[in-house]
Amino acid sequence: MQLVNRLQVPARTIMTPGPVEVDPRVLQTMSSSILGQFDPSFTSLMNETMNQLRQVLQTKNHWAYPVDGTSRAGIEAMLCSVIEEEDKVLIPSFGRFGGLLTEIAERCGAEVYLMSCEWGSVFDPEDVIKELKKVQPKVLAMVHGDTSTGRMQPLQEIGYACRELDVLLIVDAVATVAGTEVKTDDWKIDGLITGTQKCLSVPAGMAPLTYNNRIEKILLERKSIEKGLISPSLTLSGSERRIRSNYLDLSQLQDYWSPARLNHHTEATTMLYGLYEGLRIILEEGLEVRYARHRLNERALVAGIEAMGLSLFGDHQFKLPTVTCVNIPDGVDGDSVRMMLLDEFGIEIASSFGPLHGKIWRIGTMGYSCQQRNVLLTLAALEAVLLRHKVKVNTGEGVQAALDIYQNTSVTV
Repeated sequence: MQLVNRLQVPARTIMTPGPVEVDPRVLQTMSSSILGQFDPSFTSLMNETMNQLRQVLQTKNHWAYPVDGTSRAGIEAMLCSVIEEEDKVLIPSFGRFGGLLTEIAERCGAEVYLMSCEWGSVFDPEDVIKELKKVQPKVLAMVHGDTSTGRMQPLQEIGYACRELDVLLIVDAVATVAGTEVKTDDWKIDGLITGTQKCLSVPAGMAPLTYNNRIEKILLERKSIEKGLISPSLTLSGSERRIRSNYLDLSQLQDYWSPARLNHHTEATTMLYGLYEGLRIILEEGLEVRYARHRLNERALVAGIEAMGLSLFGDHQFKLPTVTCVNIPDGVDGDSVRMMLLDEFGIEIASSFGPLHGKIWRIGTMGYSCQQRNVLLTLAALEAVLLRHKVKVNTGEGVQAALDIYQNTSVTV
């Protein structure tokens, strides 16, 4: 028998838009003993996790729980549980992840109406509202912060318009929850999805979500039709109205997370431990303090990048606070720079997708990765690597500019 070497994981400083470094307290908690999924200690943990999620997501919704799977599983669960064949769905897309919403909605049989804008910008809310009135969709699905472009879409005005027009607003807030303000209730968001692997600083593997009674009504109606408790609509048969996925069926998942504890699947025990601890740490730090920490490290990183002589990509007015996009200097192999950062310094930053691939670097400041040490190390290492690639930079200025931000700011990081 050939012996297999023990896994050796290299040390890394992760400064990508996700996944990010996991808080050591989360990793320690995840090593706790396994409990059965109906053990009273475990079901109590489920209830406590739901309560913490409501606080972090700033909602009074009853339903706030994780879907087992990465953030994409949560997005698919929300959309496939709400969207039925021939439903009109409006999707304003300003980056790669608007395209993901479009693909999933189309797979659900929706009649998708797509709005597009130049990557690096976002939509004027009035333009979205105008299109809402024209299309009259059942659902408006939007990304809050798109990491592919590093932009963040204002949502409050759009949310109010959706409520007035009786349109469901479903939001992908994977890159923003716990890193910047996300007000589920105040912005009139009906369904919201996030992920553990970004600002929550928990390993990838769960997609926390929340939804209100407007969405729950749809779930219960579709479930009742499938069980034959009520007649289907005249236009669609009962089989056509059923929720196509079993694993991602929110009407069944909410039974599992209810006091009834109706068995649906075996819960990812240690992942729930990690989510609980991650949420506890966020609330212990305090949401406003956490947002301020993210803004401070973003400011320091941006100051350092610009002082070095590099430029930023996109409309600064709508910059995503948790991701900074840097234009790759002309004639520079962006992937070569990234690989040297990784090989020589153990620091990982990201490229981008589609029309931006090879044109920008994306540097994340999210969750546990969002700390002064990481920002300063990244700036110093990036300067050294750029010099090795014969790029003219303002030597020493990047780190000094970041230090100026830290030393002139009273926020504790």
